[in-house]
Amino acid sequence: MNPKKTLRILGTRGIPAQHGGFETFAEHLALFLTKNGWTVTVYCQDEGEGTVCEDEWQGIRLIRFPIKNKGAFGTINFDWKTTLHAARFKDGILTLGYNTAIFGIIFRLRQLKNIINMDGLEWRREKWSLGAKLWLYLNERIGCWVGNHLVADHPEIEKHLATRVPSDKITMIPYGAPSVDNADPELLVPYGLHPQQYAIVIARPEPENSILEIVSAFSRQKRGKTLVVLGDFNKANPEYRSKVFAAAGEEVLFPGAVYDQQLVKALRFNACLYIHGHQVGGTNPSLVEALGAGMAILAHNNRYNRWVADSDNYFFSDTNECAQALDSLLENKAILQSLQQKNRQRHLTRFTWESILAQYEQLLLERL
Repeated sequence: MNPKKTLRILGTRGIPAQHGGFETFAEHLALFLTKNGWTVTVYCQDEGEGTVCEDEWQGIRLIRFPIKNKGAFGTINFDWKTTLHAARFKDGILTLGYNTAIFGIIFRLRQLKNIINMDGLEWRREKWSLGAKLWLYLNERIGCWVGNHLVADHPEIEKHLATRVPSDKITMIPYGAPSVDNADPELLVPYGLHPQQYAIVIARPEPENSILEIVSAFSRQKRGKTLVVLGDFNKANPEYRSKVFAAAGEEVLFPGAVYDQQLVKALRFNACLYIHGHQVGGTNPSLVEALGAGMAILAHNNRYNRWVADSDNYFFSDTNECAQALDSLLENKAILQSLQQKNRQRHLTRFTWESILAQYEQLLLERL
């Protein structure tokens, strides 16, 4: 047990969340634990040079490390420095991700309890070079060894980790999402969009997220609706970006990356369909958020998405299947409304933040 109820969270760029799923999760967990009497410290990565400084946000202690390097090397540098800093104290450790799990050897040497959320199978992603895949693979194996306990965000990830360590060293806790019951439709006006008259994709423009297949399938015929593709194409592979743009018909809209959370919420809530093309990974936060917004879902057909979205929704494996599903769904208001109701119920049953965060607190109390 951990009578002090103190926790240091490593492995994110920091809070308040401005980046990805881990940052959003860290924000929710830190706020939840703080309200329950925990002392929580979150390490934050700032750009540039300077000295380490401390800050506070809603009762959470923030320790900011300026890092002048960008990209992967900057992240490794940040993780190294924060590991050394956290190792000076006797608090419990929660590490989000295993990308630099090798540094966790320091926690072992200091006899500090370190719970690692093992994320997805990062080393299988096609976007990484051979060297990056090797680094990630080795750190996954090391993370299984140095972590005192492991969290899997999906049953399939739990099964995979069970080939590395005893099953009693693993706890499966997925990600959560808020319930979205309303959103301002006026925020759609600048994009020329109308409620229930568009489908939406929210993903990095990478081959493994099926953007090309989705855009090609949607553009095969006039739909009378718009496909909105949210993602930063400025950072995409130029060849892949060209293929996606070339495949897009006039009903496809590319607004770029959108970070305004109220706008993203409005785009989700008012869409008639969420299309999720992710082919690898565990419980994807964007898919859970779609459930929380009560969206009908068309997802890539794999064991990760099928567990999250359940069998009520529609799935595709290639461009042809995606096109066929769109033909069936977009003009069938009754099916869309039925899926929206079922997905809202699935979210309330399994993926609310209240349930997820309570499971994490119980795990921390038992294992730290």
